[in-house]
Amino acid sequence: MKKVKLLALTTCLLPSLSFAHNIMLNQPVPSVSVTQYGEIFYVDNAFQYSKWNTEQLKGKVRVLQVIAGRSSAKAMNADLMSAITLEKFPETKYQTTTIINQDDSIWGTGGFVKSSAEESKKEFSWSSMVLDENGTVAKAWDLKEENSTIIVQNQQGNVLFVQEGKLSPNKIKQVIELIHNQF
Repeated sequence: MKKVKLLALTTCLLPSLSFAHNIMLNQPVPSVSVTQYGEIFYVDNAFQYSKWNTEQLKGKVRVLQVIAGRSSAKAMNADLMSAITLEKFPETKYQTTTIINQDDSIWGTGGFVKSSAEESKKEFSWSSMVLDENGTVAKAWDLKEENSTIIVQNQQGNVLFVQEGKLSPNKIKQVIELIHNQF
């Protein structure tokens, strides 16, 4: 009887314990569009927003950084972003795309998240920045909340690496080598 109760309890808990993303290696990321805000552009000293979708990811080797609109999520993989900046990958062949999930921010900080995203775009003008007001990307890809996800794609848009959470120094090295191997 105890085994039956334990089995029933385990079965009930399984759906709440599964936090796996639905991103598959050697496949493109699941298709999704961001229509609320979208990609940030800084033109003539003003910020502009344009609808964004995953079709725009093809053509360059990319690191996608999908982060919750929280400073802790941004800091989680800051070491990787610093390592990428130091590498000075050719802009014609490589681009970082940061997707910020504004829906996954601390209540009342949405305006701060937006202004922080805009300042990051100003500082890293060569990077692609996407502000996702409704968390469309995180929902479509089944990503964990309050987190950072790193995805490496080849020029065809196929996923070569994916990890949710903080990357170890060895994983950072692996990502850098993976990018180099694409050129």
